[in-house]
This record gives sequence, C-alpha cells and structure tokens, in this order.
Amino acid sequence: MSNVHPRLQEVTDRVRKRSREQRTAYLNHVEQSISRQPTRARHACANLAHGFAGNVPEEKILLRDTRSVPDIGIVSSYNDMLSAHQPLQHYPPILKEAVAKAGGIAQFAGGVPAMCDGVTQGTPGMELSLFSRDVIAMSTAVALSHAMFDGMLLLGICDKIVPGLVMGALHFGHLPGILVPGGPMTSGISNSEKAKVRQLFAEGKVGRDELLESEAAAYHSAGTCTFYGTANSNQMLMEIMGLHMPGAAFINPGTPLRDALTRAAGRRICEITALGNTPIPIGKMLDERSFVNAIVGLLATGGSTNHTLHLVAMARAAGIVINWDDFSDLSDCVPLLARVYPNGQADVNHFHAAGGLALVIRELLDAGLLHEDVQTVMGESLRHYTKEPFLDDGKLVWRDAPTHSADENIVRGVANPFSKDGGLKLLVGNLGRAVIKTSAVPATHHLIKAPAAVFEDQESVAQAFKEGRLNRDVIVVVRFQGPQANGMPELHKLTPMLGVLQDKGYKVALVTDGRMSGASGKVPAAIHVSPEALSGGPLAKVRDGDMLVLDAVQNRLYAEVEENDWNNRRNAEFRAEAVRGFGRELFARFRETASAAELGASPLI
Repeated sequence: MSNVHPRLQEVTDRVRKRSREQRTAYLNHVEQSISRQPTRARHACANLAHGFAGNVPEEKILLRDTRSVPDIGIVSSYNDMLSAHQPLQHYPPILKEAVAKAGGIAQFAGGVPAMCDGVTQGTPGMELSLFSRDVIAMSTAVALSHAMFDGMLLLGICDKIVPGLVMGALHFGHLPGILVPGGPMTSGISNSEKAKVRQLFAEGKVGRDELLESEAAAYHSAGTCTFYGTANSNQMLMEIMGLHMPGAAFINPGTPLRDALTRAAGRRICEITALGNTPIPIGKMLDERSFVNAIVGLLATGGSTNHTLHLVAMARAAGIVINWDDFSDLSDCVPLLARVYPNGQADVNHFHAAGGLALVIRELLDAGLLHEDVQTVMGESLRHYTKEPFLDDGKLVWRDAPTHSADENIVRGVANPFSKDGGLKLLVGNLGRAVIKTSAVPATHHLIKAPAAVFEDQESVAQAFKEGRLNRDVIVVVRFQGPQANGMPELHKLTPMLGVLQDKGYKVALVTDGRMSGASGKVPAAIHVSPEALSGGPLAKVRDGDMLVLDAVQNRLYAEVEENDWNNRRNAEFRAEAVRGFGRELFARFRETASAAELGASPLI
C-alpha cells in the first residue's frame, strides 16, 4: 500500500529477495497438493474405511461422501496438569458441533505434547523445552498424515506449542488452518508483588512457604499465565498474522464469549477450505508480509525474545528467510505501544481492557507500520483485526476497537509511545551476534562495562551468588547453553539474583548462548549469542576477569582483550556428561543437528 513506512517496505523487499528460491519451491509444492475435492477422495476404499471405522453411523455417511463434505482435523495440546492447556479439554465437542452445523465433519486428528517452562525452569527437564517445539511440529505432521482432512483446527497456547503447531501446519500448506486459543487466567496478585517476593527469597529474607504462597496466588486457575511472556506473545502473533478469529487472544477461558469464539472458528474453517466459497490455504496465506507484520507486533508490544528463534523457524517452514538484522532494523522505526509485565506493571487482562491488540493493530496500520493488504483467515485485510468481539443477545458480533486507550500507563497510540523504538536490538562484536531486549531495562543500564565471571551452568552462578562472590560490578557469562550443547534452556532463575546485585548499585549484565525467556526483565542480558560456545563460538575463549562491554546504545558486544592474546586462546571444553538423565539422551541427535540460534535453533532446518 502507498502509506507503508519506507523501512517496513525496505525490510519486506529484502526478505522477499532473500527468500525467492525457497519460497518459490514451497509454493509450487503447495499448489501441487491443492485439490478441489475432499482430500479423502484420493484414498482407496480400504484406506477410507479405516479412516472412518470408529465414527458413529451418521458421521460415516458424511465421510463416505467424497464429493463436497469437508473433513476438519483437530490437533490439540490438551493436558490437565498445565493451566493453559486444561481448558482445551472442552473444545473438541464444541468445534465438532460447530463444524457439523456448517455442513462438515470434524475428527480429532491427534494430540501433541505440551510442556511448561514455568514448571521445568532450573531443572534438567528444561533442556528438552526448545526441541519440544520441533517434536510438536512432527507430531502435528503425524496427526495430519492420514490425508483425510480439508482443514485444520490447531489448539494450543504456550511457549513452544504454537510455533510447533504452525511449523507442522505449514508442511500441509495446501490446507487452511485456524489457531484456537484458550485465553489467560484471571488476574491474581500483581506481577510486581510476585517479583518482589522472588527477590526477597533470593536474598534469604523470606522462606519457601512465603514464596510458594506468593506463586500460588499469581498462578491460581486454569488459563495462560497473565504476564507478557512467550505464551501471550504467541497469542499476539496469531492475531497479527491473521490466524485467530479476531480478538480471540485474551478472552478468559470458561466464559460464554470464549466458547462463542471457539464455535466461530469451527464455522469459519469450513468456509475457507478448497470446498468452500473462499479457499485460504495457510501456505499461501502466510507470506513475507505476514512475517514482517509479526516482527512489528513483537516490537510494538515488547514481546518475548524467544520469538527471535520461533518466528525464524516458522518462516523457514514456509520457505521464508528472516534474520536478526530484520528484527533490529524494524526496531529502529517501530514504537513501543504497550507496557505489560515485565515491561510494565499491568498484566494481559489489564492490557486487553485498556484497548488491547485491536487498538494497537489499528494504530500501527494507520501509521503505515503494518501491511494491511495481507491475507488472513477472515479475508484479505488486516483491518478485520481492529475489531473486538462481543455477545449481543447471545450472538457473536465484532465492533470497532476504541479510538483511545482507557489507560495510557498500559497502552498508547503511535503519537505518544512509551519509546520511539521497539526495544529489541542486535549486538555484534568479537563475542559474536546476540539479541538484547531493552524495553524493560532502564536506560542507565544500557551500557555495562565490567569484568567477566564465567560459568557453565545456572547452579554454579547460584552458588557464587550465595557465597557473595558476585557482590561487585560483574558481567556473568553462562556458556555451553546453546542448542547443540544442551538444548538451549531458559536461564530465567538467574533474574532474581542478578536483580539483587543490580539493586545494590553494582553494574551487572548477563551474556549467554542460552535463552533468558519471554520474561526477560530489568537486568541487561545479551542472549542467544551465536555462534554458540560448543560450535567454536567466542564465548568459549572468555576467562574470568576479562573486561567485557555490553553496549546496547551502539549495539556492540565485545571483550577488551589484546587481539593476539584473543586469537591464540584455546576454547574451553564442554562436559558431555552434563546432558544425561531426564530423557535428555533421547534428544542427542537433535542437539547434533540443530541449526544456529539465528537460523531458528532447529534440527528440522
């Protein structure tokens, strides 16, 4: 469109040029797989009979019809231990009924695993977390492999689940797909109060009972955690990429509006199959502009740093190549429009009530900072997502989002942003390439110069903190945390400790080839350092006491070490025994074949 911001267009053009060969091959494959008949019509009779043997007689009649009746596959991440996924137990019957009323049939195609970083933080299980995304992608493919389906309803919410579902779905790009979320739990205690108790516990000023009571008051019911981490960043992305029903992201579970949106997804998927009036295959729908829009949304809302991995991996599944330069360059022109914890004190429920995503999307569209003429599951315009869902006498309707924020401490317009940039930067220097999220970091901490303290696991950092060895200006280096070393776990348990040091007045930062999570907070952290230490990256050369510089002003990350000394140093060696137990052996081949962080940290790429 003519009003697109020049930087937005520049980045989009170079992504398109960079992706031309891969994208063309992908689209050719999608086109070859599209059929105007039900997919199951290609099956021999024995295959088809196997495909409906377990259905009730009425459903068997529909599935025998290989002329016009769409069959919709449901893929779900339901389990009843994790709060975000527990509500999904009730969705398949709702969706089956809605699809039936729309003239189709829905079958539960399969489940995918869903693990929670909140449960596994700081434990060996956390080292399975990132690669669970790729397992989910493969599980999605297995669920859809029976070639019975004309459309996909993908039920998922949290960190690796949504990216994995999308990656899997894009390998069936000839089919339409709609992501069906569960929504956030209602608000518990404030995020700032929760963070305060965590820090007091790290200082030894409160005990485990007080800490557990605080955590239970924060994570208190079914639904997604309410802070703006990776899970809720996922939901934002699905809206801005047009994969949700409009306004579906932040409606609480167990409410009439939530169920109405779920039913609407069931109806809509039937309309956009190749058998419907407006076929919208997901592989064609999500193009270069969709992924550039996704990066803009991430920046404008202060979203999770994990998506510098996940968006890259999702894009590559569609034959599209994005990298960290794209994130950084867009960050220079995209304003920060939301302050949601950890970038502020509000949670996602407060954000939604103050105007939410519909307001943010409209503001960005009007400023030319989003591509409007993109395909979505609602049709060819992102304007569909500037509306909010309501129930009018029990009927689902959409109305225009408010023109002004209800609370400018939480969400604002482009004319009065919290910051002129998106607060996500690429750091480059003799330590490699890294990502830093500055939107939650006070400007006084954007430049840190301090001696290195080098560790190879979180436990060693915790021990040094407990013994008082970090009570000084320090840049904590935690290496051998990359995808090839130990699966790139989040190191979120370091946040309270480093926060204590920062509050004491010390200059503190973290540098790691691991992840810090969507809850990256007030301590400057250069994360995803690439190449990683195990593959010969420079972090393997760093020694205790080396003077390091993390400069988020000039976008630099380097060690002030004499060049000859630096070049002649031997790399530290990795302890392979560190990745045994808790099923980590099963992922050895994943680690061996994982791509670099900037390529999505995936064994599938």
